[in-house]
Amino acid sequence: MSPLDKMWASFVAMGLMVAASFLISYARSRSNGWLRGVLSFIAFLMFIPILLFMLSSLF
Repeated sequence: MSPLDKMWASFVAMGLMVAASFLISYARSRSNGWLRGVLSFIAFLMFIPILLFMLSSLF
């Protein structure tokens, strides 16, 4: 991977991390019931590509 590709992969990982943290914050503060569980599960699933982009930007 070129250094420029690593930079973009790290930016994507950071953007997804910010989106996941906002989603978790919204789910915990403004929703309840099954919607809270669904939003938390979606945020949890976002960590899989975050991990992949992070690892690809390291190596």
